[in-house]
Amino acid sequence: MTASPDVLEDRSPAPGGLPRVLSGGGAHGPVSLREHIDRHGHPPFPGRRRHERAAFVDMIERSGLRGRGGAGFPTGTKLRAVARGHRRPVVVANGAEGEPLSAKDKLLCMTAPHLVLDGAVLAARAVGGSEAIVVVDRSAHDARAAIDRAMDERSAVGFDGVSLRAVDSPTRFLAGEESALVHWINGGPAKPTFVPPRPFERGVGGRPTLVQNVETLAHMALIARYGEEWFRSIGSPTEPGSALVTVRGAVAHSGVLEIGLGTRLSAVIEAAGGVTEKVTAFLVGGYFGTWLSPSDGWNLALSSEGVRAAGGGFGSGVVVALPETSCGVLETATVIRYLAEETAGQCGPCAHGLNAIADEVAWVAHGHAGPDRVARLRGWIGDVSGRGACHFPDGAVRFVASALDVFADEIELHARDGGCRRPRDPRVLAVPHPAYRERGWR
Repeated sequence: MTASPDVLEDRSPAPGGLPRVLSGGGAHGPVSLREHIDRHGHPPFPGRRRHERAAFVDMIERSGLRGRGGAGFPTGTKLRAVARGHRRPVVVANGAEGEPLSAKDKLLCMTAPHLVLDGAVLAARAVGGSEAIVVVDRSAHDARAAIDRAMDERSAVGFDGVSLRAVDSPTRFLAGEESALVHWINGGPAKPTFVPPRPFERGVGGRPTLVQNVETLAHMALIARYGEEWFRSIGSPTEPGSALVTVRGAVAHSGVLEIGLGTRLSAVIEAAGGVTEKVTAFLVGGYFGTWLSPSDGWNLALSSEGVRAAGGGFGSGVVVALPETSCGVLETATVIRYLAEETAGQCGPCAHGLNAIADEVAWVAHGHAGPDRVARLRGWIGDVSGRGACHFPDGAVRFVASALDVFADEIELHARDGGCRRPRDPRVLAVPHPAYRERGWR
């Protein structure tokens, strides 16, 4: 193991509250390596022996850390699966962040890049690998610059003993899906692949590959320093730790907050300065998420378990407060059209089903929302759900299905009056303009 440079100092005591992964971020830009170590200390990288690596994985497993990229898969389980491979593994730190409403991964890479890189190196050592690749959306120039600068600092002092490199990814919704990311790094289009082997079996260069969200790796870097009990001191017993959430819409201060998992949505809204006008719905989980009525959303526990109980998914931790001046039906129509255009087009439910659903929602939004049309929409949602080669259509139709329930009164208004007399142009759930995103997959 490479010794820490003598210019680096011991870490400060374990932070007692929040923020955690954002605690070392620079107010005016990314922290330097010196500042990072002054705050957190040198990461205790696991040794090269099998039992030392296994002990580290055991600690991560006991901590209860789950992926923060959307799926919420247990991190220790993924580490163990990759470590069992017969070739030297690769770690991919996933900062692609295809969800248009989310800003957490870009912010983390931009302000605390060394915490992300610590986690990537720790993961590589834990699975017996010697290479880690950090992927950042090619439109996130500040985040990529911060990662590059941090890698240069670490290389100059021989900090890691693991090869680090950064690559960009296309600005596409699906580009961050783990098999799409591996396909991209291997030189193909950033589209999901659905025929085994999966990345943990054979991924980058044909080697076992751990694809882990950058926020998850940052949490791992802190667990390595402060232990699993410290990590579990925040959050819920079943979902311990903190998570980053992006809050948007009718709040005083939009942006990224760090919360303990299980925190009520009402507390998150208050932390964002409170609502600025009457709210007609909450969107939780981003564009694969779920619309909730104000009464259902206000006391919702923000965790995978809590949001799942309400019929949705926590996803990448996006929370949107929809103001009464915006039309939820029009907002939904805009997003489902965007999602239909963002599919990989590799199977029928996406290539045909989502396009047809997007067309129907557009008709509903523009005043053609008779009972037959809504019933047909619900039938198509049932036909598409669970039938795609990946989970893309499931997330998209869940979003639409929740809109049909939450905005039922508005849909009736659209059918009767041709609209609801709210602004005709959605202004909360903006989607990337075609001029600013990739038309292709390269």
